[in-house]
Amino acid sequence: MQQTSTRPVGELRADTSQQEDLPLLDRWFGVTRRGSTLKTEILAGIATFLAGMYIIVVNPAVLSDAGIPFSAALSATVLISFMSSLAMGLYARNPILVAPGMGMNALFTYTLVLGAGLTWQVALGCVFWSGVMFAVLAVFNVRRAIIDAIPPSLRYAITCGIGLFITFIGLQNAGFIVGSNATLVSLGTMDAHLATFFLGLVATAVFVILRFNGALIMGIALTTLMAAPMGRLWGDEVMVAWNGLAAWPDFGAVMQVDILGALKVAYLPFIFVMLFTNFFDALSCFMALSESANLKDEDGNPRNLKRSMTVDAFASMIAAPLGTSAAQTFIESGAGVAQGGRTGLVAVVIALLFLPFLFLSPLLSLVPSIATAPALVLVGLFMMAPVSKIDWQRFDQAFPAFLAIILMPLTYSITLGIAFGFMSFVLIKAATGRLEEIKPAMWVSAALAVVLLVTAQ
Repeated sequence: MQQTSTRPVGELRADTSQQEDLPLLDRWFGVTRRGSTLKTEILAGIATFLAGMYIIVVNPAVLSDAGIPFSAALSATVLISFMSSLAMGLYARNPILVAPGMGMNALFTYTLVLGAGLTWQVALGCVFWSGVMFAVLAVFNVRRAIIDAIPPSLRYAITCGIGLFITFIGLQNAGFIVGSNATLVSLGTMDAHLATFFLGLVATAVFVILRFNGALIMGIALTTLMAAPMGRLWGDEVMVAWNGLAAWPDFGAVMQVDILGALKVAYLPFIFVMLFTNFFDALSCFMALSESANLKDEDGNPRNLKRSMTVDAFASMIAAPLGTSAAQTFIESGAGVAQGGRTGLVAVVIALLFLPFLFLSPLLSLVPSIATAPALVLVGLFMMAPVSKIDWQRFDQAFPAFLAIILMPLTYSITLGIAFGFMSFVLIKAATGRLEEIKPAMWVSAALAVVLLVTAQ
């Protein structure tokens, strides 16, 4: 691992005259000042890109279930990843990847579109308005009031619940779990799909355990390679079809967002849940990375937090007109940080690496759903990490958290899991005489949850 500087963040590593002799790129991003080198920053950008590039294939695979054409969703994914990561590097000057997030795309597809029956255009409108609200919160810097209002147990639970939900989707896409009249769900039939998925899942887990850069994308590639012969040898099924190498980008989903159609009272809970999920994912990511790499300002807070949150917010707004679910910061940015990346140059490198994939949609459409399924399962595993932070000994904290976690996959709805978590928290605190522990934002959240349940019937 790259050794980091022990100097304070704001301290120059060399005197002014020496700084003036540095390359323009070094001076612009403060590479030497942060205790890094241009080579280290570039390698860190490559490491983070390899760790997060699975989203280029997985995000369109999820959004296509909502009706957005795969090639259009892929172009939108690449565009927003390029634009938002570039903004993170140039404006916020932080080594962070911003791209359409797992969890947000699941909420978009399986809760708003398939669950609530919204068209994908209206669902994009909800993404847009959640981004607008996020931008207002970021610009006016009111994050502390919101952070204090939502109990940590529920914040952790929501991340874990979304992780379980994503894992469930991955297992479904692979045919590993299928419907059953007797038991609701059951193990799928052992065929070429199931065998290929399981071998790919184990292989991807091995790559992760061995800490290979780009472990998930390696797993997707290996599973795709296995799928081609497995389909032929076991049942003569075509699981991988060649559609060409390259093509012009598909902008068919650009500006298809229905902004006015999303302005209905019944859709407010969806917008709020998107805002809540994106806001806390971004904040927790910034805080985790700042702790692991000492990316802090003079007050000990995450470096350039307001600018970083602003970039994340506007990335969510721009994502909707481009035709994809909300973009957000990626915890996979830790791969680059572990390589020694410390400046916005890392994010600029990441952005540039996304661009070639704008023209490779035919090649990437080779990837079958069983190849992206292992990545979904393991992303779900990664998102379960905060479960250990929930205080399971305090039943008033554990019960709402448990409901939020378990109801997301069982109701097939992220929104319902969050709604019952919020409502149960408020009801338990009120019934046990602990009204002082309920912040105003939680009362509002519980009220929105009730509205959601009433309008969903």
